[in-house]
Amino acid sequence: MSASYPAPGARFVRLAEKDRPAIRLSIDGQTVSALQGDSLLVALLNHRRSLRASEFGDGERAGFCLMGACQDCWVWTEAGTRLRACSTVAIEGMAVRSRPPAQHWPVTPDLKIVQGRSR
Repeated sequence: MSASYPAPGARFVRLAEKDRPAIRLSIDGQTVSALQGDSLLVALLNHRRSLRASEFGDGERAGFCLMGACQDCWVWTEAGTRLRACSTVAIEGMAVRSRPPAQHWPVTPDLKIVQGRSR
């Protein structure tokens, strides 16, 4: 299996290290490919423009510090565990979500607005 890059609408374009083994993971229910050793941030942004919508309603997020300090790159597992996409290695079969599961946050009017924008 080979990872095809760049995907339409991707923020990142892979320029090097293309010979690593490919893996598959799920992002919001869509199966995508990445390369072994990629962080979740790299895996996601090789397939889309952003990681997630801000929970504060101020737009899309694509990571900021890239070293695990700013908390701008949170994604969630299917079970609801938060992960920092910049410092978590993507593994074969992993399933992540760009929005928290419904039970993770109380559904406030502001959260409804944000969830509506990212659909």
